[in-house]
Amino acid sequence: MSNSTRCAACKSLRRRCPQDCTLAPYFPSTNPQRFACVHKIFGASNITKMLQQLPVHQRAVAADCISFEASSRVRDPVYGCVGIITQLHQLILVAQRELAEIQGQVALYGAQQGQEQKRMAQSQVHQYNGPIWFTTSQQDPPHLD
Repeated sequence: MSNSTRCAACKSLRRRCPQDCTLAPYFPSTNPQRFACVHKIFGASNITKMLQQLPVHQRAVAADCISFEASSRVRDPVYGCVGIITQLHQLILVAQRELAEIQGQVALYGAQQGQEQKRMAQSQVHQYNGPIWFTTSQQDPPHLD
């Protein structure tokens, strides 16, 4: 890269940005804060070494992960990403408890509804007086010969 379009890393380190700069594709000059955060936590030489050890097709994902970890460390110096993971894990546990509770309530309501339907079916059986053509007003049932 030419001096006029140095990457954020080279600008921050006040050096000339070489044509084959390892950090240029992942820390563009349009986002200097990203490199500043990563540099503060890991250091420029460590970032360069980590990225150079990876195949080119994996470097962008690694740079994103390094950036996320660094910004997490800046926000929470003690726990970093682990703090976020722990919070999300707690939310999952709460949601699982709520789901189990609601499933229990659904099962209870389903059982209650089943018992009510059974009771209604039994009451209808007790009220059944036979076929409609044979009622109590007829004395003799029809005789078939």
